[in-house]
Amino acid sequence: MNGMTAFSLAGSAPLNSAEELEATLRQIGATRYHNLHPFHRLLHGGKLNKGQVQAWALNRYYYQSTIPIKDAVVISRFRDRGIRLEWRHRIEDHDGDVGTEGGIERWLKLTEGLGLDHAYVESTEGILPATRFAVEAYVHFVRDKSPLEAIASSLTELFAPNLHEERIAGMLAHYDFVNPDIMSYFSRRLTQAPRDANFALAYVRQHATTPAERELVCNALIFKTNVLWVQLDALYHAYVDGHIPPGAFVPKDK
Repeated sequence: MNGMTAFSLAGSAPLNSAEELEATLRQIGATRYHNLHPFHRLLHGGKLNKGQVQAWALNRYYYQSTIPIKDAVVISRFRDRGIRLEWRHRIEDHDGDVGTEGGIERWLKLTEGLGLDHAYVESTEGILPATRFAVEAYVHFVRDKSPLEAIASSLTELFAPNLHEERIAGMLAHYDFVNPDIMSYFSRRLTQAPRDANFALAYVRQHATTPAERELVCNALIFKTNVLWVQLDALYHAYVDGHIPPGAFVPKDK
């Protein structure tokens, strides 16, 4: 896959079967998933101060809170009731239900535990411009591309459990302001993400039936890895290199 560009496979991989598709998807994850980003290495290794961890959690909230909106758009793309039923639980996972805590509430538990004001986090007024642009691009992607590509873009969940395990262990080990209770979002996703990923993988294996369609699936995953990666680029530039854009969150804790 030497011909892969920043945005696509560019015809660099053989995609003549579902097996070759899956192998290529897993290679994309192994080389492009955001667990490899230097910011995550700092976060999980205990190299950030509290203010920098706050900045990460604040910005990531915008992504987390937009996921059910993205999933509602995915549902709107399908006439197939069975797919809508299958996809619907993703919204409930994040939004919760009557009397049931969802992922967004768990993420707010994290931001509150880190000392951020609840209303400020929910307002999203302090997030980085790149965070907003990247997350909104993801919603536009699932709205504007084919339903096959919309589902394929969720396949980063194939690689999420290992990242969550690393994050839980690393942050609990290195930060005295982190405890298991505020990390509940990640522990819950250890079971939710594999279930979701397995459905999406089976779907693209079945429905991408030509080399061209399989390449679209791979390019959708590359797009999604870029959405995740660029958010960490922005965090690193602002809160590690120190170039915080006007109006964005300025940490008080060092």
